[in-house]
Amino acid sequence: MKLSTRGEYGLRAMFDLAQHFGEGPIALRSIAERQDISENYLEQLIASLRRSGLVDSFRGAQGGYTLARAPDNIRIGDIIRVLEGPIAPTDCVSERDAELCDRANTCVARLVWEKLRDSIVEVLDSYTLQDMCNEFQELNKETTN
Repeated sequence: MKLSTRGEYGLRAMFDLAQHFGEGPIALRSIAERQDISENYLEQLIASLRRSGLVDSFRGAQGGYTLARAPDNIRIGDIIRVLEGPIAPTDCVSERDAELCDRANTCVARLVWEKLRDSIVEVLDSYTLQDMCNEFQELNKETTN
């Protein structure tokens, strides 16, 4: 399973918003510059995240975007599902709307795909934006010492 740039860039944008949580709305241009993402592409990603309720938008001269919830209340899995869809290495073990094949009850490979899906889901759902911010601070401590 490989994430597309939607998942990768979307997570970077959400991380950026998490780093600036509580500072008020952040301009899309600022996020795009800091994260080295095309502003047009970022606009599409943020629109999806806003529709899903993970991001709030504010209009006007001081407008921009903020997280809709605190960083410790947004799981990485929530972001990836919005941008990439259900988490699954194959269609037959999708988190929702699994396409069962004729061999579903006897397919040994399906058991492997289910375990892989469950492992990925466990990691993504146990990790929050706040965890990412904390790890970023730790990494920066190590590089400045």
